[in-house]
Amino acid sequence: MYKLDLLIQGFPGRAVCHGGLGWSTVSLLRGHGRVALVDVGAFGVRRELAKQLQVQGVKPEDVTDVILTHAHYDHAVNFTLFPNATVWIGDEELTWAASQRPGFNPLPELYVRELLSLERVRRMVSGDEPLPGLQALAAPGHTPGHLIFKLIANQPPVIFTGDAAKNRAELLSGEVDATANAQHSSETLAMIWAHWRAVPGTVLIPGHDLSMQLDAQGQPDYVGERKAGIEAWFSESIHTMTTINLCCDTGLGVNYRNNDT
Repeated sequence: MYKLDLLIQGFPGRAVCHGGLGWSTVSLLRGHGRVALVDVGAFGVRRELAKQLQVQGVKPEDVTDVILTHAHYDHAVNFTLFPNATVWIGDEELTWAASQRPGFNPLPELYVRELLSLERVRRMVSGDEPLPGLQALAAPGHTPGHLIFKLIANQPPVIFTGDAAKNRAELLSGEVDATANAQHSSETLAMIWAHWRAVPGTVLIPGHDLSMQLDAQGQPDYVGERKAGIEAWFSESIHTMTTINLCCDTGLGVNYRNNDT
C-alpha cells in the first residue's frame, strides 16, 4: 500500500480572456521506499506546492520519482524543482514533444529539451511500472503519447488519468476538450471506464477536477470538497481585496475583505 495525498486540487475551468488556467492535479505517493509525485504542475502552483510538501514533511530533495502523464506545461515543468528524482515520461510522448516546432500550444519547448538531455529521465511504454504496483497504460488522444497510471498496489485501486479524462463532464459526455485526436480520446475514455468499473470503489483522480468514485448507480461521485478562488485588487488600496469564489456551480460568490483585518 502507498500513502496517497493530493497536494494540488485540479480545477475544471479555463480563463475567459487569458487562456488556460493550468490548474492541474498534483498527487504524492509514499511507500516501498519511494516518495513520488504524479504530475508536478505549472509555475503558478509553486508557492502552494512548496506549502503542501512542507505540510507533508517532504523536502524537494526527498522526492525520488516524478511521474509525468504527458509533456504539457501545466503537468510537467516543475520537475526541475526535485534534483534527486528520477523523471518518468512516456517514450512516445517525449519523442513526439521533441519533434514539435515552437508554437502557440501548451508544450514548454525548453523543458522538453531538458527532458531529452537529462540522464535521470527514464522513458516508459505501456505496461511498465515506474513504481512497484503502479502500472502505466497507453492513453492517446489529448497527446499522442499520453499515459495514465493504475495503482494496483492499493485496495481499492487508484487511477490517475491526467488529461486523458480532465474532468467529470468529459467522463459523462464521452466528449473531450483540447485533444490532438478525438477518436483516440474517445477510445481512451472507454478504456478508462472499463478499468474504473472493474473493481468497486476504485478512485479516479482526473487531471483537472476532484477525485471521484462510482456510486451505487455507476455514476461519478465527487470525493472531497472543491476549493478554488481568486483574490484581486479592484479597490484603491492594496489592503482591500475582492475574493471571487470559483467553487459554486450556480454562480460566482464575491466577497470583500481588508488585509489588515
